[in-house]
Amino acid sequence: MEAQHILPQPSQESADLANPPAAVECSALSKAFGRHVALDAIDLHVPPGSIFGLVGPNGAGKTTLLRILTGLSRASAGSVHLLGRELRADDPDVRRDIGYLPDVPAFYDRMTSTQALRLAGRLSGLDGAGLSGRIRDTLQLVRLEAGKQRIGKYSRGMRQRLGVAQALINAPKLLLLDEPTSALDPAGRKELLDFLVTLRGRTTVFFSTHILSDVERVCDHVAVLDKGKVLSQSTMEELRARHGQQTIAVEVTDGAEQLAHRIAQAPWALSVRPGPGGEIMVRATDPVAAQRGIPSLVASAGIGLVRLDSAELSLEDVFLELTGEPAQ
Repeated sequence: MEAQHILPQPSQESADLANPPAAVECSALSKAFGRHVALDAIDLHVPPGSIFGLVGPNGAGKTTLLRILTGLSRASAGSVHLLGRELRADDPDVRRDIGYLPDVPAFYDRMTSTQALRLAGRLSGLDGAGLSGRIRDTLQLVRLEAGKQRIGKYSRGMRQRLGVAQALINAPKLLLLDEPTSALDPAGRKELLDFLVTLRGRTTVFFSTHILSDVERVCDHVAVLDKGKVLSQSTMEELRARHGQQTIAVEVTDGAEQLAHRIAQAPWALSVRPGPGGEIMVRATDPVAAQRGIPSLVASAGIGLVRLDSAELSLEDVFLELTGEPAQ
């Protein structure tokens, strides 16, 4: 399915703006549940037209943030601007330009997919032949039939695909997706990710996920959230470059654990992580000093040096470095 069947081209008015407002702008945003701080004064900037990935461990605050952005939950402090407008409980207009997929979409079990999308469309102010056409196109996109089968008979994956269709029914300018590929089979996951790529520049896609390969595949911007704090926020290229410049890959013939312990004592060593096959990942405050010092440490340990160069980091490597734990 082509993106133009679901979302229109950006208007000339928006294209002419020299500095269009951020799709999402959070300033010192906090949310507390009693003594538990779910979001701790976070700042977040999502460029318009981008595909923005929010990654973090379970319990990092991703779903809490999405619920605030949709107006389903109120922040304890701070401000949120969506599409250049402040998000306020007494101003529902901005929500008309938003599509939202929760982590577990819910529907009336007695409805069919067509009935569910017609209800969602009417709540968004759509009707008539235009709505019927959008229902047809979105169901085709998510590989669901416009038949008489009731949603109560749907599998989890079918419900997830219907949730994506519902999020798109109003041609949103901002698409908020909470774990959009969960419960999808590999073919459905690939199809959805391929479709999200076609939306770049037509709408802003903001999605949370624990599947880092999904972010690497489709996102141009990423933020890492952990324990309610934004640890990093940048383009994918900047994120890899910033951490890759500070990280050195060392491979030795044997004695990797012994060498890792020696490297960790060096004044320039920030973190040292032994890997499989005699590889050690070293993050350094001074990469030049590290590249000079490591060969001496290898020689003093009496082991052979196979490789010493700047690391090509995956998002998984950066995530582990920032949070200290693998993605779940």
